[in-house]
Parts: sequence; structure tokens; C-alpha cells
Amino acid sequence: MYRNKIFIAIIVAALYAIGLRIVFGVDSWEKLYSVMSVTFLFLGPAIVGAIAIYFSPEENVKNKIYRYFVPWVPVILFMIFTLFFAWEGWACWIMALPLFLGISSLGGALGAYLKFRKKKNNRLYISLLMFAPLVISPIEQAIGSIPGSYKAYTFIDIQSDATTIWNNVTRVKEIPAKEDSGWLNKFLGFPRPLSAELDTLAVGGYREAIFTNGLIFQETVTEYQDKQKMVFTIKAYPHEIPSTTLDEHVVIGGQFFDVLNGTYELERLNESAYRLHLYSNFKLKTTFNFYASWWATWIMKDIQNNILKVQKERSEHRM
Repeated sequence: MYRNKIFIAIIVAALYAIGLRIVFGVDSWEKLYSVMSVTFLFLGPAIVGAIAIYFSPEENVKNKIYRYFVPWVPVILFMIFTLFFAWEGWACWIMALPLFLGISSLGGALGAYLKFRKKKNNRLYISLLMFAPLVISPIEQAIGSIPGSYKAYTFIDIQSDATTIWNNVTRVKEIPAKEDSGWLNKFLGFPRPLSAELDTLAVGGYREAIFTNGLIFQETVTEYQDKQKMVFTIKAYPHEIPSTTLDEHVVIGGQFFDVLNGTYELERLNESAYRLHLYSNFKLKTTFNFYASWWATWIMKDIQNNILKVQKERSEHRM
């Protein structure tokens, strides 16, 4: 009987998560409900955890390991469901899962508190908690997101001459898979860089940074000092990116994330070595930039470090 109660508690929690995702994913309701919101990403898993524990047998809930880790089960079931039906992509879940698991555990603690209060209105409280996202989300959407600008800074030291290094900066020949060291983006399933070649070494110069799966960044030079500094705008057109390339929630140039510009600077360290700096500026437009910016910065740094390692290897081997 206890096993049946546990099973029911987990299934009810998972079904609640699925139902919440359906409501928050309706396009015509986006002014009220959005998957990319604090309400869904933070409050949602807390309620899932609270449901799983509140409806579990009391004997099990007394066990702290149970109350903190059983909420992970409906979260994982929910993840599998959304991946199977392609509601969400793998990359989104990799970024959201640590958040969902941690907060669902906190929700489990709340569920245990309500269960042991021994008050007649506990069921009323858990019911109100389940409907809370439907009330809170419209308020969050009315307040709106606050755009934030961020910088991803990277550098690498290269034992070569300035001319060779700069040639590899302005003209990145095709990068075979064996030279690709961008482990994070590879793990997330994001496109990898292929090539980029500047047509003119001057302000107004244009190049296309080509990635796999049809992703192309169009770059225009806005500041140029030969063998010293190059600043360029970066533009991706979401409608030109195949729908299978990036998840809609992380598409570059889309509603939530966009890269603005990049800068290369070449600093001389001594007669035989230079430091190549690469940094980019990007913007986010979510109600949870405090979390999204951490992931976005990490992803951008992985891309940049990957490119810098290629340029170092080629420059030091005079390629």
C-alpha cells in the first residue's frame, strides 16, 4: 500500500509539471504565461517537490533522504516526457536541470512541513500553492524583463610573430573536428565553428563566421588597427537559422539572447611572445538574467577559448 501511495504521489507531481508546461507553452497566452520565467523555472519545481512529498506516506516523509531526493523523480520523468515529445531541447534541460533538482528538494522540505503541521486546512494550502503560478505569472509578465548587457573575456599566450598571429585572426581557415576543443558547446549539442575570412583589412570589412548546421554570424569591422586591434559587430538572423540548429529558447538573435560585438587585441609580451585577447559583448532579456547570464558567459567563453586555441596552434606551427 505504501508503494502505491508513493507511486501516486510521484505521478501526480509529474502530471502537474506537464500540465503547467502545457499552460505556460501556449503561444496565444505568452503575455500571461511563459516557460522562460521565474514563475515556471523557480516556483514550478518547488511545487512539484512539495506535491511529491505532501502526498507520500508519513513514514517515508520522516526520512530526510526521502523528502529531499524523491522530488527528483517527477522532475526527471517530466524531463524525459518533454524530450520525447520535443517540447524542449537537450541544451535547455542541461541548463535547467540543476535548478529544477535543487529547487524541487526545497519544495520537498515545504511539503514535509505542510504534512506535519497537523492542521485541517493543509489541503487548502497545498491547493492554493498548486494554483499560485497561474496568479503570479501574469504579474511577472506585466512587470516585464529587464535587458542586461554582459561581457565574456578570454585570452591566450602565443609564441609566434605578430604577422602570423594576425593572419590567423583575420582569416580562420576551415577547422576540422579534431581541432575543435569546445567541450561545453559540444556537450550541449550546439554548432561548432568551421571558418571565417575577412574580405578587407579595414573598417567596413566583412566576414561570415560559419558554424555547422547552417549557423552563420555576419560580422562587420567597426574599428581596425593592423596587428593590434579589431572590433566587429556580430549579427545572426534567427529566421535564417534552421529550426533544428538551436532550441527556440537559446537561439542567437532571438527573443532572449543576442551577441552584439567582438574584439581582438594583440598585446606584445616580449620579443617572441604575444597575448591575444578576445572578448564579446552580448545581451539577455529574461526575468532571470542572474541565472541565465552565468550560463551564457560560460558558453561564450567556451566558443572563444576554442577559437583562440586553434589560432595559437596554427600560429605557433606557422600554418
